[in-house]
Amino acid sequence: MTARILDGNEVAGIVRAEVAEAVSALPYTPGLATILVGDDPASHVYVRGKRRDAEEVGFASIHHELPATAAQSELEALIDGLNGDPDVDGILLQLPLPGGLDSEAAVERIDPAKDVDGLHPFNLGLLVLGRKGLRPCTPGGVVRLLEHYDVPIAGKRAVIVGRSFLVGRPLGLILSERGVDATVTVAHSRSADLAELTRQADILVAAAGSPGLIRGDHVKPGATVIDVGINRVDGKLKGDVDFDSAAEVAGAITPVPGGVGPMTRAMLMVNTLEAARSRRG
Repeated sequence: MTARILDGNEVAGIVRAEVAEAVSALPYTPGLATILVGDDPASHVYVRGKRRDAEEVGFASIHHELPATAAQSELEALIDGLNGDPDVDGILLQLPLPGGLDSEAAVERIDPAKDVDGLHPFNLGLLVLGRKGLRPCTPGGVVRLLEHYDVPIAGKRAVIVGRSFLVGRPLGLILSERGVDATVTVAHSRSADLAELTRQADILVAAAGSPGLIRGDHVKPGATVIDVGINRVDGKLKGDVDFDSAAEVAGAITPVPGGVGPMTRAMLMVNTLEAARSRRG
């Protein structure tokens, strides 16, 4: 069996086009503020891509950089200013932050109404309650990718390998919501006999941050495999899935790069549009 490739670049392009069309009908220009602290090369690449996406869909891109030596108080003062800026609808703090800075405190400083990463405890709480709010971008991107390719979710068994608050836990909540209706298992590094668990999955999501963790013998024949992992190995990006062996067993699979990554960025645009509409009416 050769798996169908779920192309995140293609679907992300469709999502951005939808956002751009919606923005063109607004009587104002939504503003997305990005904050980059330090000089990590990967973070610079990620933020450039997000700013480019923002400009493509018609947002005002408002960028701020702080040195790695910045104090927590300096970062929080910047966030406070953006919280109070009426032209800013969304605030993106690029993580991870340099050592010595408190990421959790900085994220919690962001106005939940402008938390377009969906990581503020208030927004995560709304997700737990099944209420409308800004949701983490990567889980949202995974679901949109599945929906675009008409992958059945309702009544299916989903196994997520990884329990982070960035991906695993919120994705489990979204997939098990009423109206989505998957039966979800969240596995992790302490799970006994991981392969036995993952072979039960109709939808298998790898989000453990461990390159090549999921192999072909972890995959149920015909399953859909979603690789959230982004690991740099010998200068190249590798996923959490051993693509070649898994693709021989799976019915559909996402590549790395070009799978979930573009969808995460696209859903950031969706969240910014939603934040702008909620704030401005």
